[in-house]
Amino acid sequence: MPLPALRRAGSLLPVLPLVAVVALLGLPVAPDSSTTPADAASAVVVLWAVAHSVRQARRPLTRTAAVVLGLPVVGFAVAAGGAVTSGDAVAGLARYLQVFVLVPVAVVLLVRDRRDARLVLWSLVGLALWQGAIGVHQYLTGTGASYQGADIRAVGTFGASDVMGMATVVAYGLVVATGLALGARGRRERAVAAGCALVLVVPLAVSFSRGAWIATAVACGAQLLLTGLRPAVKVCAAAVAASVVLVGGFGIGAAALQERLTSITQVAAAPDQSVVDRYSLWAAATDMWREHPVTGVGLKAFPEHRDGHASLALSSGSDTEGAGQGFRRQPLLSPHNMYLLLLSEQGLLGLLTAAGSWLALLVCSLRRLRRARHVRDCALVACGLLLWQLVDFAYADIGGPSTVLTALCFGVGAWWALARDAAPATAAETGAR
Repeated sequence: MPLPALRRAGSLLPVLPLVAVVALLGLPVAPDSSTTPADAASAVVVLWAVAHSVRQARRPLTRTAAVVLGLPVVGFAVAAGGAVTSGDAVAGLARYLQVFVLVPVAVVLLVRDRRDARLVLWSLVGLALWQGAIGVHQYLTGTGASYQGADIRAVGTFGASDVMGMATVVAYGLVVATGLALGARGRRERAVAAGCALVLVVPLAVSFSRGAWIATAVACGAQLLLTGLRPAVKVCAAAVAASVVLVGGFGIGAAALQERLTSITQVAAAPDQSVVDRYSLWAAATDMWREHPVTGVGLKAFPEHRDGHASLALSSGSDTEGAGQGFRRQPLLSPHNMYLLLLSEQGLLGLLTAAGSWLALLVCSLRRLRRARHVRDCALVACGLLLWQLVDFAYADIGGPSTVLTALCFGVGAWWALARDAAPATAAETGAR
């Protein structure tokens, strides 16, 4: 290999562990596994970032970055003291620190410029295409998770026990591809990214995940509006035309998709059991907060207090089946709303510190986007991922193998919002070091 090629390959070494975390999520997930190879790799990423910072011998984070990324630690630590058992305290604190503090900080430290960021972002698109291809195959062949009595729900390699896993991965990929298509400078890269975004619409649709649909529509719509009204109108027209062709012309999931879309608004007239369960869990979380308004009931304590606050309308669990797994009853152990989970387990202190950190990241990202001229692809992606996550948290919370990707996405947003070198020089654009 020529020396310049070796130098370019060596220059990517700091971010390769991040790409490895993404790649490991393409492997099949064992049912009931509490940790995955991707989780283990995320621990390696944190250690790698520490070693890299020591080697660079410079202040790793700006003061603003340290405050914004360290703010959630206050709420997590206080809530850990109220956990039911010491094991819950340690496990809960480790998980929250991994997702919202340690891995995002590692991304900020390891991603040095736009070239590094784009490598991580394209790896996310690649993972989404892989999981999406498996999901579409499951839908077409009837080998997915059970949905209305048929094994047609696309879940990728995550299995029926984590029906949100593939939807989350594909949605991340779609948001990333949309941002790259709207902000990339090269015509070829824009075309490839736009093609990937259109392809990923299909597996997202057959995931039948209403929360992912809503969050993706909001995030991609915001990305379009940030690029200008005229491009937004053109892209929306193309998206509508593609949807008409896919659903109307080819009949891809027309009846099931229409029923699922209609159910989004059926919260009072004739809601399905999943909607009833969700609102019952939300009410239970709110009642827990009223009893413990400042610090909540403690980390991982929601299941312990659920039955004492939930109404009789709440079912004992959700039925899961298909995608290589037998029938089982999945217990409902969280409110499926990240904000209410924080409010019930960590109180106002936990909600304000965590959500305040996320909102600060989004505001800083949008402010930096206004000043960006030649790096709008990374800017649009970072803003889109943060907005997607904040919207999706109204319908979901952390849990499952795909959670490590949530940490990476917060890291990408934090890198753009807070890192010193998020807007690289021309030399970095061309790959020179």
